[in-house]
Amino acid sequence: MSSPCDPRYAPAGDVGGALMVIDSRLRAVYEGRIGADAEAEAEQRLLTDQFAASMAPGEARDLLDGACTLIYMFMTWLRKAYEAHDRDAIEHVVPDLVATMRMMPRSVRPEAIPTMAGMVVAAGTGLSPNLWRKQYGEWTQEEMNPLEATAFLLAEHINRLTDDRDYATRMITRALSTAEQT
Repeated sequence: MSSPCDPRYAPAGDVGGALMVIDSRLRAVYEGRIGADAEAEAEQRLLTDQFAASMAPGEARDLLDGACTLIYMFMTWLRKAYEAHDRDAIEHVVPDLVATMRMMPRSVRPEAIPTMAGMVVAAGTGLSPNLWRKQYGEWTQEEMNPLEATAFLLAEHINRLTDDRDYATRMITRALSTAEQT
């Protein structure tokens, strides 16, 4: 029986744009630019906010859908990787995600954590994260940073598992290239 949250019913959105945002964050963390220089961090956030404000509503929605598609793709990869070792991805990913988000109170308000965890569980069970979330109403402004953090943390989890700082980005880039060719 098909679910209304089946990924085939979900828009892919701007996956490339969302990946660019996540890759930029990953690079900043790996290069030690996050947390080391509050002024540079504030400037980066201001530039990101200005970019978001310059987007038309449809473009912003496409970027949001793209972030959800990344979350789905990352969780699909994680599920397969953990299953190859007879382990459950949700059991290993969600507690790590929740614990890390709890340490990020300026970026992720505590009340957003259950929504982000639910979205990751949905993606890990083969459901579209954006259609799963849509059941509960429209996205709120307060959920944008936690959504970005969720995609970032999943990409970083993949990079840690593979011991390769660029693996998650390359994986999505290859998938996008393959999709364009077909």
